[in-house]
Amino acid sequence: MKVGIISFAHGHAYGYAEALTELEGVELVGIADEDRERGQKAATQFNAKHYVDFEVLLDQDIDAVIITSENSNHHGHVVAAARKGKHILCEKPLSATVDDAKEMIAVCKQHNVILQTAFPVRFNTPIIKAKEIIESGELGNIMAIKGTNRGTNPGGWFVDKSKSGGGAVIDHTVHVVDIIRWYMGSDVKEVYAEIGNLISDYDIDDCGILTMEFDNNVFATLDCSWSRTGNYPTWGDVTLEIVGTQGTLSVDAFAQKTDVYSNDGAQWDYWGDNMDSALVADFISSVRQGKSPSITGEDGLKALEVAVAAYESSKQKEPVIL
Repeated sequence: MKVGIISFAHGHAYGYAEALTELEGVELVGIADEDRERGQKAATQFNAKHYVDFEVLLDQDIDAVIITSENSNHHGHVVAAARKGKHILCEKPLSATVDDAKEMIAVCKQHNVILQTAFPVRFNTPIIKAKEIIESGELGNIMAIKGTNRGTNPGGWFVDKSKSGGGAVIDHTVHVVDIIRWYMGSDVKEVYAEIGNLISDYDIDDCGILTMEFDNNVFATLDCSWSRTGNYPTWGDVTLEIVGTQGTLSVDAFAQKTDVYSNDGAQWDYWGDNMDSALVADFISSVRQGKSPSITGEDGLKALEVAVAAYESSKQKEPVIL
């Protein structure tokens, strides 16, 4: 199978590219990036050809593309790839706007290509084990969930709203919302959020607290802030506290590590799951088998809708109904 990557703007592109090189029978043949220096460097690193124009890459004999461009470019890249019959794994959030995401889904269906949203946290062992415990009934009925996806401010285009669509809220809300939806098979029906710029000098949201009510009457809270400093041992976290009628379950997605303390400070020696590799392998498997993706474009849309509603709630200073 021949695969291309459109843009190395997002840091996850490197993990996805590495994952492709490790899969038997898969070839990363081309990398399209309008940033010539970045694109050529990535192409050299992964032994692929560099294209400045992504349309030229799409004209090549490839089966699928991974899109890791700026959020605002997801729409154009996905639509172009779909129209040329290429299956697509698109970085989260699916798009910068809900309308664009809906059109992306529609065009992919029209051209009968896979559109998978990149939510690698679904392939994390603690996250998967928690889903198994919930489905076993051991916790009883779920009543409430407290989540965090706190991270380091990535800077660059992430803090340029015209390219990102927003800051910490659109960047980090989608991961945890997707996991909770996946756990319960339920959708958010109401969002209340308080969002602000409290830490950085950038003119963009770096802090957010969401309260969500799901259509099964479970409520959840989420801290999605860019509140981790540069000296923190890693980029951030994904945690969940799940409260049921028969028990409470704590989940720490990134606890698969050893804490290392030296004169240079604290660091994490991470030995756990490679979620990027598992995500890419899952996508390639879906393409090979011609089956629906495990994480759909609709999943990406539902998570994006919550982030967009959170911004609206913060602006109106009242809950927003989806």
